[in-house]
Amino acid sequence: MLWAFCDTAAMKKKIPSIPIVLTILFFGLLPRAHAVSPPPDGGYPGGNTAEGQAALLSLTAGGFNTAVGFLSLRSDATGSFNTATGAGALLANTADENTATGAGVLLSNTTGFQNTAAGAFALFSNTTGDVNTAVGYHALLSNTNGSDNSAFGWGALASNTTGIHDTATGFRALYSETTGGDNTATGYFALANVTGHSNTALGAGAGGSVTTANNVICIGTNVSGDNVNDSCFIGNIFGATSPNGIGVLVSSNGRLGTATSSKRFKEDIKPIDNASKALFSLKPVTFRYKKEIDSAGTRQFGLVAEDVEKVNTDLVVRDENGKVNTVRYEAVNAMLLNEFLKEHRKVQKLEAALDAVNARLKEQDAKIQKVSAQVEMSRPALKTALNNQ
Repeated sequence: MLWAFCDTAAMKKKIPSIPIVLTILFFGLLPRAHAVSPPPDGGYPGGNTAEGQAALLSLTAGGFNTAVGFLSLRSDATGSFNTATGAGALLANTADENTATGAGVLLSNTTGFQNTAAGAFALFSNTTGDVNTAVGYHALLSNTNGSDNSAFGWGALASNTTGIHDTATGFRALYSETTGGDNTATGYFALANVTGHSNTALGAGAGGSVTTANNVICIGTNVSGDNVNDSCFIGNIFGATSPNGIGVLVSSNGRLGTATSSKRFKEDIKPIDNASKALFSLKPVTFRYKKEIDSAGTRQFGLVAEDVEKVNTDLVVRDENGKVNTVRYEAVNAMLLNEFLKEHRKVQKLEAALDAVNARLKEQDAKIQKVSAQVEMSRPALKTALNNQ
């Protein structure tokens, strides 16, 4: 048998045995008339090259086509700039600028243009999809009219049918993707089960738990992620101590960065003064995040951003739509430091005053002791005088 797909039962149901398909196509498309004379055997007018049984058999006005192999470019009449190398490559094609290398590659393509495929049965089912690139055995195997997809590796994007703008690099990367779009997977089995869209995975097995979710980012080998929309997972960070590092911040548009404290980055520098008194109006609370955020329902401690906004609008961060999102805890910490320093200065003044009082008390105590000593010294003389009388 020329080929049999020995993977999942579902795939077997979707894709018929290729020998049967080739047989039906061969007998259903028996030569009507030779469009090139003599029969295909080398170079022909219009920059065309044909070598192999029924290669470029239907050509009429097309130019600069190259067909090498049994039934390669068999149906092309007016299409130009196509290259087909391998049995059945671009067999049904009538469009322009397609390149197929390998047996059964782009076999079903009719009007899809600017597709490039290399590897047995790559883009085998494609009919009208455009600008696809598939390199590897079964790469983009099931694609019919999906466009702008790129697949590199054994079985990469093998199940995709109508999805667009997908990129898969690696063995079975984006293997189960069917109709989703804008997914990017790089690595062995990366995003292998996903059917959602706008997901990104980098690393072997990355995004393995992502199935129907959208806009998920997974970076790192075996960083499986969760099937939760609009989430991001990065490996080798949790539990990895960085003793001399600094905190990373993220803006509402997704930009990562760190806070800079050097004077050379700042202007309009002023003391906080009494602005930190707003802290006394804040209301610390305990709470739990909603289940879709934290399924464990861990008890949290903090502030409610909307309450903080009422106290000082500079202490909150807003999302891309301008809605209050979270509290600028680093700013709260700076204000706490300001209040601490103010209280510390008060304590220092009190301590200085207390030191002065203590110094005066010591001085007075010394005087009292001196007087007491003098009184004690004068007492014997007084007793003698009294006795003499």
